[in-house]
Amino acid sequence: MINGKKIMAVVPARGGSKGVHKKNIKPIMGIPIVGIAGKILNLIDEIDYKIVSTDDNEIASIANEYGLDSPFIRPKNLSGDRVGDIPVLEHALKWIIKEKKETIDVILMIQPTSPMRKIKHIRECLKKQIIGNYDSVITVSESDLKYHPFKQLIIENENLKWFDESIGDEIVSRQDLSPVYHKNGACYAINSEFLINCDKQATPIGLNTSYIITESMISIDNEEDFIMTENKIKKKYSSIEEYIQS
Repeated sequence: MINGKKIMAVVPARGGSKGVHKKNIKPIMGIPIVGIAGKILNLIDEIDYKIVSTDDNEIASIANEYGLDSPFIRPKNLSGDRVGDIPVLEHALKWIIKEKKETIDVILMIQPTSPMRKIKHIRECLKKQIIGNYDSVITVSESDLKYHPFKQLIIENENLKWFDESIGDEIVSRQDLSPVYHKNGACYAINSEFLINCDKQATPIGLNTSYIITESMISIDNEEDFIMTENKIKKKYSSIEEYIQS
């Protein structure tokens, strides 16, 4: 609890994965990535509930070993690869409200596939959301200007066209571009009332959403991402525990 606000952390970790089979329990430096999420959450005492939302009993069991509760198995209608984060978080919130008779003020989403987060990122997100009373606060990283949307092209009828034809041809140098940012999945701190009312959205970004800018991170989609993430951490740190507390 922070400033009287009750906080529930949800780690979404379904069993199905097209890129890497059961990637949520594949290890980095010997620890399953769902376990990395559990380790970091259990170092933050202010969080009142720390749960894994999964449709897979094996994932639930491994998450339990790393300090996450698995009070339910996620229903099949929330387990497909076309199911967004918001209905999964809403399901967890409503379960806690109904079964525990609790009032939750802030939902913290911690995605296992972004294992490069640190404790400070979560604390900064929570503090800013609660003090600023934002709809949500999301961690972002600055995008390489090589991939700026104004420099992107699309293919239409075998012809290349600017993604934004109104400005694309006017970009001469990097100095013409303002910074852009992308979600890195490290942390989402979401007001519970906003979450309930934004169930038609794919991402919890509202009119009153703020940000925490972090260093560049790897979001894991394939085997190569596991290797790159582990190598990047190993360059400076001897363990996951040392890394997440740095």
